[in-house]
Amino acid sequence: MGPSEEHTRPDGIDDLTVEALGNISEALEAVEIARGHLYAFHRLSGTADFTLGRGVQQLREAGHGDLADRFERELVGRNVLDGRWTFQIVEEYDDGYYALFKSLEASARDELVGGRRHLYEAELKEARRTHGRPGHEAEPGDD
Repeated sequence: MGPSEEHTRPDGIDDLTVEALGNISEALEAVEIARGHLYAFHRLSGTADFTLGRGVQQLREAGHGDLADRFERELVGRNVLDGRWTFQIVEEYDDGYYALFKSLEASARDELVGGRRHLYEAELKEARRTHGRPGHEAEPGDD
């Protein structure tokens, strides 16, 4: 058997259109990875601030109050960018660039290929798999 209808290009769609949508999808995948790194940055920055707070408290308990005060005044709870904690950076990215990218990519697929995803990759799979061999099925459950 071959790929499902959702992974088959509609009639009349040329190679360049499928390739263009494939590149846009690949770019979106890179944006998804960047977003993951942004969330990791958010989590790591928060962890650092709370761990710093514990260290500052330990400095205070060890009798280094002046140094603890300086850390507390200048660094604990500080914005990482002008006026922003990391959650604000994540929200701005999600609501702006990320949301627009997702919307435009979906609109392009809807307009050009009826919303079908990963056509380029599906065609690569079909071209590269060994038809009739176990482990090379087009879809789950194919014999």
